[in-house]
Amino acid sequence: MFSTTIQPDVDELLAVLRRTAAPKRLHHIELFLDPEVIEAVCERFELIQDLNNSDPFYPLQRDIRVHAFLGYDVFRVGFIHKDIFPMPGLESTDTAAGRQSRGQREWIEEHEGAIQNWADFESYPWPKVEDIDLKTLEWMEKNLPEGMGCYELTAHIFEMVNFLQGYERLCYNLYDNPDLVAAICERIGQFYADFTALICDFDCMSLVWGSDDLGFRSSTMTSPEFLREQILPWHRTCAEIAHDHGKPYLLHSCGNLDAIMEDLIETVGIDGKHSFEDTILPVSEVYHRYGERISILGGIDVDFLCRADEAAIRNRVRETLDACTSKDKGRGYCFGTGNTVANYIPLDNYLIMLDEGRKYRMKR
Repeated sequence: MFSTTIQPDVDELLAVLRRTAAPKRLHHIELFLDPEVIEAVCERFELIQDLNNSDPFYPLQRDIRVHAFLGYDVFRVGFIHKDIFPMPGLESTDTAAGRQSRGQREWIEEHEGAIQNWADFESYPWPKVEDIDLKTLEWMEKNLPEGMGCYELTAHIFEMVNFLQGYERLCYNLYDNPDLVAAICERIGQFYADFTALICDFDCMSLVWGSDDLGFRSSTMTSPEFLREQILPWHRTCAEIAHDHGKPYLLHSCGNLDAIMEDLIETVGIDGKHSFEDTILPVSEVYHRYGERISILGGIDVDFLCRADEAAIRNRVRETLDACTSKDKGRGYCFGTGNTVANYIPLDNYLIMLDEGRKYRMKR
């Protein structure tokens, strides 16, 4: 496994994302790897024995080494605290097998979130960009290896509008209290616009990756009209900030987005789309529809990866790559999972997928 050596080349990756050049090799990309997967890879391949885990920057040193070993040109830094928007949540036992289990898995409270009314809105501890600790990015500026880049996720705009109210309450408020919903959108959108501008000032941030689940299996989570009026304009602002800094703007968004795909491409100005699920639309079909206009990222279905055997995974990888790279010599396609490398994906299955991708030779 991994007999094919890969040298990171973030400049070529960016050309692929912008569809400006045919790459010399296939490029891999993931929204992120779960921490349990990173640790499992380190243990399997003995990657970090020489690192000092008491070093405050040990997690960054580890992540650089793991992602370089796996063949990635960029990876998520993950420096912004997950609780920057505090909200109620639920916990349940993590059903991931063996040592990749995290014990407990957290869930968003869907009924009633932290903001139910104007009094909650006024008393909520809204985050400020100036309070964010930038030591991680300052370290990355000085220590990121040549050929590698990084990014942090931004623009969780609809997600936070949803999470802070609870999806059920949001649906009521869209009719009963639309001014409150609009005010929440404004506060969250402005925060992420400011945050996007902040991270774009760092050269190590090679791209901007918005992450905002807008849909479910058959539709968008709310009406397309609401998204067009109050959510997508903020994504357009974040995309414009990225472009002004010479960085592509990618969007991770789960669900069926047929109703707003033209808006995302023509109005928001996304450079690439991520998150694909076979039960909605296989990535090969997505590439056929949109691959001449934006880059298409990942697409090996996560449910499939959890259940398939080695032969099926290798065959699926080859079929997907044939469909997504032969048309335009690899412009606009990066290889990876359909969502994230979740801790419940069997490690061997993920590594088999990667190995087959590393061996693949694009047709010229």
